[in-house]
Amino acid sequence: MARRPTIADVAALAGVSRATVSFVLNDRPGVAAATQQRVRAAVEKLGWTPSRSARALSTGRARAVGLVLTREPDLIGNDPFFPAFMAGIESVIADSGDGLMLHVSRPEREMDTYRRLVNDQRVDGVFLTDLRVDDPRPALLRELGLPGVAVGADGGIEGLATVNLDDRPVVAGAIRHLVELGHRHIAYVAGPDEYLHAQRRLRACQDALAEAGLPPCPVLPGGFTAEGGALATQALIARADRPTAIVYANDLSATAGMAVAQEAGLRLPEDLSVVGFDDVPLASWTRPSLTTGRADAARWGRAAALALIETIETGATPYVELDPAALMLRDSTGPAPTARAHP
Repeated sequence: MARRPTIADVAALAGVSRATVSFVLNDRPGVAAATQQRVRAAVEKLGWTPSRSARALSTGRARAVGLVLTREPDLIGNDPFFPAFMAGIESVIADSGDGLMLHVSRPEREMDTYRRLVNDQRVDGVFLTDLRVDDPRPALLRELGLPGVAVGADGGIEGLATVNLDDRPVVAGAIRHLVELGHRHIAYVAGPDEYLHAQRRLRACQDALAEAGLPPCPVLPGGFTAEGGALATQALIARADRPTAIVYANDLSATAGMAVAQEAGLRLPEDLSVVGFDDVPLASWTRPSLTTGRADAARWGRAAALALIETIETGATPYVELDPAALMLRDSTGPAPTARAHP
């Protein structure tokens, strides 16, 4: 294997000192134009690139941001939200040469993961997603002095930048849409109880039902997963008071629920209307196409990356409120059936 060129090789080829090479590459003043040209020509000829550790030593930054996720690895891969969110981050940090460091951690090791990232100087800041009830991470970041951005923190969190998107109006809008279509038997398949955004969406659903003069709907756990959505749907369509519409906390559980309902012989939306949340790319290609709330995960990622960079570089903690999610009306919702019968 060919040896990777070093900064000493660049200096030797350009006929200057290593300090001069460093001055040129970091755009510092005081180096003659001809010397700068020789150094840059040597860099190009040798194909030299600075190592991340060397850049960290010279700039005081790791040139990386971190995302620690405690979901199961296969769930992260199956949920289209996170790849789109990370693509949004990459679209911002690619211009600065920074990298995104993804860590998938077990819950019991999560806090140590953040401590290790700081102790090893591996990241300049982190994204906090899936904020939880009594979440210990914001306090830990303040203790460690690690910049962070809280994604989906309604009202903000002390000491952290925040990028929020209000998901409640679109959930309430979905309920109003179903009520206008004549549905009175609506069920909800929820995300994990410990997640703040899952709780917000459920409360928005129940509040909208109350405003429509309807009782609280049956709620089954779906866990934001395909398996959870399938199991919840199986239980709901087996009930004597089978719902005519089901609202799911995300698109992954909704698409699985649609498949289960169709396999059981139900027609969508003639026998059952379905609503999801996220508007992942697959949502418009299901059959029928999925009515859902558009959150635009890539936009979240871009906004979060910009907020985190601002925090790292200036110490500010901006609060960014994105446009609320929008209800995308498609073919999976329709008028409530006049007669409901088991398949």
